Amino acid sequence: MAVNNLSGFMKAAYLPGDSTVAFKEAPIPEPGHGQVLLATKASTICGSDIRAIYREHLGKGPEAYQNVIAGHEPAGQIVKCGPGTKRFREGDRVVVYHISGCGVCVDCRQGYMISCTSEHRAAYGWQRDGGMAPYMLADEKDLVPLPDSLTYVDGAQVACGFGTVYEGLMKIGISGTDAVLVTGLGPVGLAALMIAKAMGADKLYGMDISGYRRDLAMEMKLCDKVFSPDDDVLAEIKKLTGGGGVERAVDCSGHTDARQLAIRAAAKWGRIAFIGEGGTVEFNPSPDIIHDQKSIYGSWVTSIWRMEELVEKLVRWNIHPEDLVTHRFPPEQADEAYRVMDSGRCGKVAVVFD
Repeated sequence: MAVNNLSGFMKAAYLPGDSTVAFKEAPIPEPGHGQVLLATKASTICGSDIRAIYREHLGKGPEAYQNVIAGHEPAGQIVKCGPGTKRFREGDRVVVYHISGCGVCVDCRQGYMISCTSEHRAAYGWQRDGGMAPYMLADEKDLVPLPDSLTYVDGAQVACGFGTVYEGLMKIGISGTDAVLVTGLGPVGLAALMIAKAMGADKLYGMDISGYRRDLAMEMKLCDKVFSPDDDVLAEIKKLTGGGGVERAVDCSGHTDARQLAIRAAAKWGRIAFIGEGGTVEFNPSPDIIHDQKSIYGSWVTSIWRMEELVEKLVRWNIHPEDLVTHRFPPEQADEAYRVMDSGRCGKVAVVFD
């Protein structure tokens, strides 16, 4: 699908910061050295877009929005390669790792561009144009191949949500002997359940304030049991696990109460991953962590090599991130897509291009 003479303008979505979407005309970019032009096929919406950009511009540092085209979860097809590309060609289906790092610092050389602190670091949809437009410019080094057996909506979620979850679960380890608790059942929490199940977890429990999301987790058969914060969740978890607690816990909520539950519901020698952004947490180190030999792991996004590994695992496990999408919109309705995501009464929300 090569396009040699592509020029003109396209309609793109920007986030002014007042819970609205602004549509503007933007020039279709020309790929430079080591870059490619993608025809965007799908772009999903992340909770961090809502938290730090859509409502108001709260992000600082790596989360500082620079009034660029929105969307940091894109997947598409290469329609034009600039000079100097080495791996990818026109027609290739790809996912974009959503942080373009400097490429030469220690973190970038390990594939963790998320942790790059160089002034040259620029995240798609935050500091450089993202995927809420028909075409998108990307550096070749930021691409991961998308197999034919995965859809573009699958691929868009690999770019952030599923990659973030996979990284966190790999840090704490999941096996067939583990009971797992996930607190916060938004798209990231649902992804955590889906991947933990694929990794062979023995029992899966979830907790969320939203009845809609609790029902969704059960309807998708991702949980053995779900809880409301109004339940005596800690006592219930202890009862279900013979008094010991879960071997692994994952917080995807960012809320102090949920984080405290994840810590206290974990068994002796248990491992807890904190994935949800924002918020605070208060706990008592000796009884909550030290005496029971528990470990808390912080996990922020993933590396590009692990993202490529995840794509291969999704094919092997025959699971599809697209199954978490409850609402999809054409690009001209991106404003409605963000509104639905902000409401919380949804799973994953996708903008799908022709």
